[in-house]
Order: sequence, then structure tokens, then C-alpha cells
Amino acid sequence: MKRRNNKLGWLFTSPYLIFTTIFFLLPLFWSFWLALTNWNLISPEIKFVGLENFIVSFKNAKIHQAFFVTYKFLIVFVPLALILSMLVAVLVNRLPKFKGVFLVAFFLPYLSSGVVTSLIVKGILSYNGPISTWLRNSFGWDVDWLGSPTAALIVVSVMIAWKMSGYYGLILVSGLNSINTEIYEAAALDGVNGWQRFWKITVPMLYPSLYTVLILAIGVSFGIFTEVYQLTGGGPNGATNTWQMEIYNQAFVNLKSGYASAIALIAAVVTFLSIGVLRNLIEKWGKHYGWN
Repeated sequence: MKRRNNKLGWLFTSPYLIFTTIFFLLPLFWSFWLALTNWNLISPEIKFVGLENFIVSFKNAKIHQAFFVTYKFLIVFVPLALILSMLVAVLVNRLPKFKGVFLVAFFLPYLSSGVVTSLIVKGILSYNGPISTWLRNSFGWDVDWLGSPTAALIVVSVMIAWKMSGYYGLILVSGLNSINTEIYEAAALDGVNGWQRFWKITVPMLYPSLYTVLILAIGVSFGIFTEVYQLTGGGPNGATNTWQMEIYNQAFVNLKSGYASAIALIAAVVTFLSIGVLRNLIEKWGKHYGWN
């Protein structure tokens, strides 16, 4: 009977194991092998170069800039996403009716194509677009949203935060609904005002949902590509050139697939370590409020 159950268990887990092997393990091993070569994905000749690609990556100033840009997106995007999603959650949760309708409405941008959304934003915020033209004609403000290093990074961050706010807001709404209303009633009897109630009751009680949102947002910030590719192409002057963008350029523009694989592996390790460190900091914050 035990052997039969074991076979049945392997049978049910086999689709996941096959999927993981084909689409994760095999590409991972192939990426390790590719990082040790100078193959360009076209030539039949493949030369083994050992750790040369990794050594060159560590010395390349452009790679260093891409790493710093990725962390800049982390610093700008994560707080924006958290604030917008919290705003969505609080506003929707206060509605007396049609909460589901509004949640779906806020969730729709998350389902939309990143390419389509980026092209719309690019058309609106281009130098000769409607907003820039109106600002020049009305106030004499010559704003190049996608041509300024600081503005371009903020525009991309705001766009992605807006796109993800509905999804994160949905998670936070479920957390808000799980908070016992009797806690708020007791606080009201003690004379606690709305601002104190939010910071002293809602935020601590919402920690599990906030933890999920923060980890998801941090993960997104390390994988930004589509919006940057469509809006700025990594410019101006590399101000929005993320890891993913640099990997793409090296692999498919410069045809240095081995070098790109080395960068990707380094980026994966740094991402894993960064998320681990940030997760520990978030967990320490949760322990301060009694969450284990």
C-alpha cells in the first residue's frame, strides 16, 4: 500500500518536475555552460574562455552603472507601489457598495500588455506629445519627460507602480478585511484619532499582506525590462539601463551571448542576496509588532 501511494505521488508531481526540468534546470545549466564560452548564437565555432566573461563583467563600468540603476529603481518604485496600492486598498475598502467592481477596474492595468501601456505613455509624454506641448505653450515649461535622466527614471517607476497598484491593492484589501472591527471600536472609545488608528492598528495588523506586497515589489524592481525597452531604450546616457536591458543588449545587439550569460548569472546571485537581506529587514520590522 505504501509503495502504491509513493507511485501515485510521483505520478501527480511528475508534470511539475518535467516542467521544472525543461524550463528551469536545463536552461540554467545551459546558461552556466554558455557563460564559459564566447559563442555569439550564430557562429558554429564555440571557444571555451573559462571565467573571462565573469572577470570582464566585474571590471566593466557600464555593468556597474546598470547595477546601480537597478537599485535606483528599487528605491523609487517600491515606495511608490506601496503608497499607491495602500491608497487603492483603503479607498476601495471604505466603499459601501460595488467594491468588487472597483477592484476589477484597478486590477485591469495589471492584466494589460506592458508593451501597449508603454507605447501609450510614450505617446503622451514624448517631447512633442500633448502634455509637453501644453506645458510649453501655456507656461513656457520645456519639459522632456523621457530625455531627462531623473525624469525618465521617475516616469518609468510611476508607470510600473500604477500598473501593479491594482494587484497589490487586492492583496491589501484582503488583509484589511481580516482585521477585527472590534479593535477599531475599542480604539475609538479610547479617543484614538484616524491617523493614530492607521499607524498604530492598521499597519501592524496588515503586516502579512504588506510583507507579501513588499517582497513582490522588490522582485519586480529587479526584473524591469519591457517598460525601459519601449520608453527609453536604457537612456538617456544609461540613466534607465537596468540589468535586464544590459543583458539584452549584450546578447542580441552586440551578439555576446556568453558575456550576457555571465552578467545574467551575476545579476541572479546579487538579486537573490538582495531579496534575502531585505526580507530579513522586513521580518525584523514584523517581529517588532509581534509577528513571527
